[in-house]
Amino acid sequence: MQDIAAAQSEIQASVHETKIKPNDLLTIVVSADDPTAAAPFNLPITPTYTPNGPQINTVQQLQTYLVNDQGNISFPVLGTINIAGKERNEAVELLEERLKEYIKNPIVNLRIVNYNISVLGEVAKPGNFTVQDEKVTVLEALSLAGDLTIYGKRNNILVVRNQGDSTKVNYRIDLTNSDFMKSPAFYLQQNDIVYVEPNRAQVQSSTYNRNTPVYISIASVLISLIVLITR
Repeated sequence: MQDIAAAQSEIQASVHETKIKPNDLLTIVVSADDPTAAAPFNLPITPTYTPNGPQINTVQQLQTYLVNDQGNISFPVLGTINIAGKERNEAVELLEERLKEYIKNPIVNLRIVNYNISVLGEVAKPGNFTVQDEKVTVLEALSLAGDLTIYGKRNNILVVRNQGDSTKVNYRIDLTNSDFMKSPAFYLQQNDIVYVEPNRAQVQSSTYNRNTPVYISIASVLISLIVLITR
């Protein structure tokens, strides 16, 4: 981001909208003017039990819809609905339009609950992270992982994205150039993988044998003994 100040006036905020993909887990809550009329279109709430010392905590949890490989969900009363590939707002509009046949003024609240991203490589805390608000930039992802280490390449960060049908798309991001904010990978999508490559110094150090000082010490001792014996 070395030229971020000069480029600030030229960079426009990207419009980000999450698209639903196969294997996504969704919570969908339907409400209406008449709660009784909306009830058949909601999955039952199930209790989840977690131990807490001598007591057991009970949490009411919404059941989820799984988007299958064909991009469909099985919705109460409405049946099979193809939803993959649609933006979240498009999916909400589709469901509300179908629900208008049965109830008045339906309101649909849809969320992706398995919105995960993975950050690997030269970061302080690599791992898999769940994003609550369905909107995360590559900078926010790196901050979740504790930022890059001093050995991470800042000009060649890899973002691997699954486009469906097992197709992988790779993006390269250069954090030293503000143009990365215009990249399709600036806003991450669910199940994206961010990989920070090690720089040359770290790669070279990985070939260094940590036992070398021990071997040198042993050799020095042996040489000293040989010199003493042969005198």
